[in-house]
Amino acid sequence: MGRWGTARRGGVGVERGGSGLAGLAGRAGLAGLAGRAGSGPDRPRTPVRLAVMTVVLATTAALPAGASLAAGTPAGYAFAEDARRIEGASGTSDAVRLEPGATYRSSLPRSGTLYYRLELDAASDAYVSVTAAPGPDAGEVTAVDGIRVSVQDAEGGSCSSDSATFGAARSPRPVTARGMREIAPGETRCQDPGTYYVAVERSRPQDSPPGAWDLELTAVTEPRPVRTGATTAPDAWDSASPAPLAGEPERRPGGSGFAHATPVGQGVWRDGIRPGQTLFYKVPVDWGRQLSATAELGSSGDGSGYATSALHLALHNPARGEVDDAARGYTGRPTSVALTPLPPVAYANRYATDAQAGAMRFAGSYYLVVHLAAQVADDFGDGPFGLTLRVRLGGAARTGPEYAGESEPKGVFEVSAQDRGAAPEGGGGGDDLAMKAVAVGGIGTGSLLLVGLGVWTAAARRGRGRA
Repeated sequence: MGRWGTARRGGVGVERGGSGLAGLAGRAGLAGLAGRAGSGPDRPRTPVRLAVMTVVLATTAALPAGASLAAGTPAGYAFAEDARRIEGASGTSDAVRLEPGATYRSSLPRSGTLYYRLELDAASDAYVSVTAAPGPDAGEVTAVDGIRVSVQDAEGGSCSSDSATFGAARSPRPVTARGMREIAPGETRCQDPGTYYVAVERSRPQDSPPGAWDLELTAVTEPRPVRTGATTAPDAWDSASPAPLAGEPERRPGGSGFAHATPVGQGVWRDGIRPGQTLFYKVPVDWGRQLSATAELGSSGDGSGYATSALHLALHNPARGEVDDAARGYTGRPTSVALTPLPPVAYANRYATDAQAGAMRFAGSYYLVVHLAAQVADDFGDGPFGLTLRVRLGGAARTGPEYAGESEPKGVFEVSAQDRGAAPEGGGGGDDLAMKAVAVGGIGTGSLLLVGLGVWTAAARRGRGRA
């Protein structure tokens, strides 16, 4: 059908350190900022330090499970804090309804298909993402093991199907597959309002470890445009691979899940990554902008051998649908992996025959997901290994389509001023205390951080007034 249709993926492409308050403050860059804020003749000292510690304490209390690391232990997948616990049904008659805009947590057994329910109108596209997080102790997995997600109408007819596998590295990691129901010109299937079902199963149950896998599910809806535009994809765009962005990397620790992804803009970012660990970053990409990214892994320092498809880089769109992924092996020497050149974000991309181009169909936060295969530890130790992420945004921002209604959740297919402000550019943003703090815990702890920052700002103003 050529409309971001059936796909199968698995990373077959080019073949934090510190703990406790001190470590947290160091990762967020707050300790140094507190020192700078508390120096100079016109800056308050004690109130600022107290305010910064308030921020750190509030952040520590609010960090999700798995968001911080014990020394030498990769963090597990960090689920959304507001995710609702639900059980998948073994048949459609008992399927729990998924509300667009909400996030859910469930679990997937080794055998059998689980069903969830959607109630859809006849005017909106609907997207469902399912992330399976087996965890580092899930047991041995194969290259073709993973999950399969499909959306079906009330009569069992297929609207879409997608699967995601662990790939050649055979390293347990979060894998995400998506389902969708599109309202499309000339289509007759899955166009009516009413009940639809999301079916989730393992792609090859006979190859899977016996334990259940945790699931994170999201459903979003996209309204139709007020005016009908082009129904063919753009046929001309710069498809040359851009040179990786140069510059001095700035430390930007990655998050441990989609809901806790660290905001970044164009720039060069660095972190440490351990075997078996997955890091999440999100990049605000507006209509007309063209995203490219490269992940680089530093040398091991010692050890020898070869880890297949060790460094894995994936891109997911604002509905969490996977756009592209690539992987490269590791011999202990520096290596890198890059995304395929992708078109600028455009509404009409959904009509492309190429699935990757078709996934670049809306503006919003795009997710860069980096995984280092657990097998790297066998030959090169537990790390952490130096990771450099180079993010480039080409093109010029444009006005997007005028939608006939609101998306669910609201604003998911747009880039707000808040989104831009939260994502430093140019490898900079080192002096922006608010952005450093928000990056520690993601959106879920942002409100707590801003309370502490408000105290700090007020104290600073009082100090200047007394000077």
